[in-house]
Amino acid sequence: MKRSIAVCVGLLALTAPAVAESPVAVVEEVQGKVTGAEFMDYLTPKTVIKIGAGGSIVISYMQSCRREKISGIGTVIVGTEESIVHLAEVKGEKTDCDSNQLHATTRETSEVAATVLRSVEMNAPLPKLRLTLYGASPLVEAKGRGMLTLQRLDVAGERLQIDLNGNQLKGRFFDFAGANRALSPGGLYAATFGSSKIVFRVDSQAKSGATPIVGRLLRME
Repeated sequence: MKRSIAVCVGLLALTAPAVAESPVAVVEEVQGKVTGAEFMDYLTPKTVIKIGAGGSIVISYMQSCRREKISGIGTVIVGTEESIVHLAEVKGEKTDCDSNQLHATTRETSEVAATVLRSVEMNAPLPKLRLTLYGASPLVEAKGRGMLTLQRLDVAGERLQIDLNGNQLKGRFFDFAGANRALSPGGLYAATFGSSKIVFRVDSQAKSGATPIVGRLLRME
């Protein structure tokens, strides 16, 4: 009896940290029979995904920028930089993304955003920023209703405003690619939604349209 309790306690100790872990990957595509994950789900380590006959899933890791297409009957266990796959077929590749995406939340960059806006108003030099998007058509995570504003900071005059009515994908994702919109490659922008602000740069080689999501994901938290 004591041994059984000890085993249970040990298992709880092993599984408890996973609950509080931050997401390490995002699901970019789901086809056919897949259980344990849906399109645009964030995944934490040790998440188990099962793929049925004819099914497939595309998982992109935000730290390693590894993009995996996994297909065929099998089981996937999410790691920190790549997946552990049993039976199913994996085709992995490196894609362009900013590994700072995991840490570039609006809470960390809102103060920087304010500094940048003040710098623009005063014609002062712009500070160096950490987050770069490698797609010119961002997929913006902005939950609920409100005005999404994107202001160009390094060139005067470019400003986009999008009135979100809460009908975004899963109530929180607005896709510029789906709306046939794009930002300027090389541009420096401040995005604002409600009380959230984040400053980012679009890579000079970024292309418009539905490029890999992990390279164009902009999280307004």
